[in-house]
Amino acid sequence: MTSRTNTNFTLIPNQKYRRSNRQFCYLSKAFDSDSQSLSTLGNFKSLPLEIFQIILKYLTVKDISVLSMVSKTVSQHIINYISSASGSKRLLLQDFHKLELPGWRQHSTLLEHYRFLGLLFKRCTLLLPTKERLKYIHKTLGEVSCFKFSGCATPLQCLGLSCYGMFLQTLTAGWDELECHRVYNFLCELTSLSRKMQTVVCSKPGSARKLELRIRLFCRNVLLDHWTHRSDCAFWLTRILKPWPMVNQARLLYIIFGPISPQDGQVVWQKMVEGPADESSLKGLADAIKLLYDTDTKEWTADDVISLVDELSVVPHEWLLENNARLLILSGNNICFTFMASKAVNGRAIELARLIVFLSLVCEKELYCMDWAVKMMQKVCKVFSSPVERTHFLQSVANAFACIIMEMMQTVMSGDHDEDDRSFFNLFHLVHAQANFHKEVLFLAMNTLST
Repeated sequence: MTSRTNTNFTLIPNQKYRRSNRQFCYLSKAFDSDSQSLSTLGNFKSLPLEIFQIILKYLTVKDISVLSMVSKTVSQHIINYISSASGSKRLLLQDFHKLELPGWRQHSTLLEHYRFLGLLFKRCTLLLPTKERLKYIHKTLGEVSCFKFSGCATPLQCLGLSCYGMFLQTLTAGWDELECHRVYNFLCELTSLSRKMQTVVCSKPGSARKLELRIRLFCRNVLLDHWTHRSDCAFWLTRILKPWPMVNQARLLYIIFGPISPQDGQVVWQKMVEGPADESSLKGLADAIKLLYDTDTKEWTADDVISLVDELSVVPHEWLLENNARLLILSGNNICFTFMASKAVNGRAIELARLIVFLSLVCEKELYCMDWAVKMMQKVCKVFSSPVERTHFLQSVANAFACIIMEMMQTVMSGDHDEDDRSFFNLFHLVHAQANFHKEVLFLAMNTLST
């Protein structure tokens, strides 16, 4: 008996199965889209914006800067918080004059805060073009009066510009030179810095003392002092100096790094002209010169720096040679030798001989090794092209010692003494300097003969 297969059951159509599969895929994609949107804000998606901003109040500025990198949406919420009244009040600390804490602690605390604030702005504005970043930052910080060029009535007792400088340093760290050029141009346009510089370099030194002080504070506190890498500092100093002729560069260098009065912080123009200056008065200038000379940059050649030093030595009038010698010693061996070699090549042996005398005087006063001055003279001798020129130069050094001692002796004998007998002590040190200088020359000669 043959069995039959039952064909009366219902088959499920394949098309219906496919429709069900498409519906599942659609739901899966919708779920993925919601998940992606949810992942943008994470658990913050379910929070009202007001609650999100309350949470931000419990985070440090550093933590907020880290949070801003979670997503573009979170970053935008944080930007909105910064722009709000409560966020601005919390983040833009303005205790620049309240020094209840010891000075260094107050200074350190505020600088640290603005360093992290700079990091926060750097991360929040990461996707914006440089121009838009700067506009937003100016809009946010522009209402802080102590951040402005002339915004504070007591700039010497204010930490505002230092905090602004720390903020900008953190913000621009790692930017390429083109972007940093834009930052400098933006600041110049914002503060009319170039016009103000033109006013002081074209005026009689000291005739615009308050403006000189403002320029010094802005350049030092905002543009120069916070960089840890010398190349960065050299870049910003170059931006300040290079647009100007050499004579104006020297004037600006003196305004920014020259000696100041301890009473009012204003530039002391006659310091290098009226009497010997101490190391502290010249160290800033020497460090700036070394910065331009030592940093590998195409914008400054050795000749440029030497010409700048030469021009600086007559700002506002010709310096005392002792101050010139001290500046060269503080500037380092390379600059000192290059400066002296330049004079030798240009046939200025008499000037060079007098400079040797004052180099030895500074060595005697500061207890530096006198053999350094003798070896420097020996090195310079090799620059002269003929034995006759070398002999003439050495004779000029001996004559310069005799002439300068006689000049000082006449001043002492005339009875025109300083209150602290400075002229007498200068003569005293110079006589000892001559003795020690010639002693080192004899040692060098005897050692040469023995070998």
